[in-house]
Amino acid sequence: MKSYLKLNNEVLNQYSRTGLLELEKDREATRRYFLEYVNVRLRYFIDIEEKIRYLVDEGYYEREFLDLYDINFIKKLYKKAYEYNFRFPSFMSASKFYDAYAMKSRDGEEILEKYEDRIVIIALYLAQGDKELAERAVEAIMEAYQPATPTALNSGKKARGELVSCFKLSMDDTMNSIAENIGYCLELSRLGGGVGVNLTDLRPLGDPIKGIINRASGVIPVAKLLENSFSYSNQLGQRNGSGVAYLNIFHGDIESFISSKKPNADDKIRLATLSTGIIIPNIFFELMKRDKDIVLFSPYDIYREYGKRMSEISITEMYYELLDNPNIRKLKRLNARKLYTEVKKAQFESGYPFEIFDDNVNDVHPLKAIGRVKMSNLCTEILQVQHTSNITDQDEPNEYGLDVSCNLGSIDIHAATKVNDFERLIDTSMRLLTNVSLMTNIKNVPSVAKANQMMHSVGLGVMNLHGHLVSEEILYGSHEAIEFIDCFMEAVNYYSLKTSVQIAKERGEVFYGFEKSDYATGEYFTAYISKEDREPTNKIKKALGHVPIISSAMWKELSHQVKEFGLFHSYRLAIPPTGSISYIRSCTASIAPITERVEVRDYADSRTIYPMPFMNNENMDYYVDAYNIDPYKMIDLYAAAQKHIDQGISLTLYVTDQWTTEQLAKVYIYAWMKGIKTIYYVRQRLQTIEECIACQI
Repeated sequence: MKSYLKLNNEVLNQYSRTGLLELEKDREATRRYFLEYVNVRLRYFIDIEEKIRYLVDEGYYEREFLDLYDINFIKKLYKKAYEYNFRFPSFMSASKFYDAYAMKSRDGEEILEKYEDRIVIIALYLAQGDKELAERAVEAIMEAYQPATPTALNSGKKARGELVSCFKLSMDDTMNSIAENIGYCLELSRLGGGVGVNLTDLRPLGDPIKGIINRASGVIPVAKLLENSFSYSNQLGQRNGSGVAYLNIFHGDIESFISSKKPNADDKIRLATLSTGIIIPNIFFELMKRDKDIVLFSPYDIYREYGKRMSEISITEMYYELLDNPNIRKLKRLNARKLYTEVKKAQFESGYPFEIFDDNVNDVHPLKAIGRVKMSNLCTEILQVQHTSNITDQDEPNEYGLDVSCNLGSIDIHAATKVNDFERLIDTSMRLLTNVSLMTNIKNVPSVAKANQMMHSVGLGVMNLHGHLVSEEILYGSHEAIEFIDCFMEAVNYYSLKTSVQIAKERGEVFYGFEKSDYATGEYFTAYISKEDREPTNKIKKALGHVPIISSAMWKELSHQVKEFGLFHSYRLAIPPTGSISYIRSCTASIAPITERVEVRDYADSRTIYPMPFMNNENMDYYVDAYNIDPYKMIDLYAAAQKHIDQGISLTLYVTDQWTTEQLAKVYIYAWMKGIKTIYYVRQRLQTIEECIACQI
């Protein structure tokens, strides 16, 4: 075993016996990793000019973006990055960066970039010739902003993938649309993207085709086609593509769809690798509360009768009208409580389906006058309006609607509270995300390309909440934690809007449909303007650091600016789960609680130990893991953040094998009542076997 791996593994030497961690071993492992692995493989250059010339001439970097700057400025930017004297805070963060992100020679033997080098290239690439933005980008990324993995990984490279890796597609009830969307999934999977597809508008099993009854095959065969597509288009064999299919709970095929992820499901309906999600309107919970049956419908009937797709209507608003309409078939009656119990059983067994609370999303959707949010993405945080494309026959032009690419980046909450100018940080982050959106042209998926051009949507998220709370000796889920995230996310929301106004002014352009939005009417700002201004406690002020408190007067002034100049971005905020980027910055993921104080990760023939950020033997009691945190308090915290976010938050629920389906259902219902928009996975930890921390993978 390599000496740095051995040292890293020794962090846990005394833990089982004394409960104490040997954290100095991790620091020594990091130092030894650089001496024995990084430094001996690092290619050295005489100066920056030689480095740039070599990497361009050898086809590692694109030439075009570098030609936008003079060499003296590029040297200045490298100097700026290195003056931060950055040091990886853990062995995990260092090894994750050099294994997965740093540029290497084609044979993999030489390391061609240090951390600072990658940051400079990201800054130069995303700034697109804007020197001021490039300088600000280096500041923001070195201090607190982290581009999403595809942006951090691919920026500036000659042989690269896309800057985004998440997409949403609408599928219509025609063979043309099904075939076209399968092609889109193949293409997006090839690019490294995770894809969400809405199947709600497809007619269910047994529906008529051309007036002949019992001819439709339903949604499951289409879902299987999607699953096979993601498996086939596997990114040069490196990994299978990933996708999720969504279905409304009032759809005629809902029972087989829910059962499709169960380990013992019939092979005819079993979906082994495709993720699933269900869309649940308020009326379902209302009927369940009264222990009533629900009626399943066919989108085929709805479209023939109303000229609207099932995904385009509010089932809650139209449910009783659909029941009373003799032209709408009532395919089946199911007891709501029994059906939801089946959902909970499936989630215990597989973690699926994800859930979208349809009315929680659309009732507060600022763009409701433009269209409905029909579905979410693979991680359930992206919630944007979509318009279904009309895919015609080969001799006619297609009428492309609006689909979605997810342009993401995240703020390190802990680091952000230390930054002197919080407004500048958010402004820079938003501008970098804006350029990601503008530079992304998925030309082989025209509906995605069209939406990017018209909507300018981005998703600025956050991470390291639990880490920051521990550093401030605040328990996750406490009133103080909730007050902190409420204040913090309000500030992020405010300054992201302020930047969007400024960019609209600079470019003389607003997003498509702005004039119909709640931003233009002022409805969006009503709650903020009428709120009672309250001074946070001293402990929260300390935890917020340099993050300003946003007053009602500030919101009122901003609402006037929005009305006068408009907004450039249709969507601004979304909190993804964050994975690799959390490790690189040594952050806790997203706003989620940790799942264990010390993570143990096995990679091939080696093991890596990752103690949580800021943890020491004195404060580790503040790191209560997710399985031991009251789920209702966790939901309260997410709800406090959600009210400031125009899209969603990737929320995972953590349960043990001691839970019942009734307990799980109650937590979901509480989340719905608190205004939570989506719930991602259900993660279950077995407690029947005595566990050792070194074996929790």
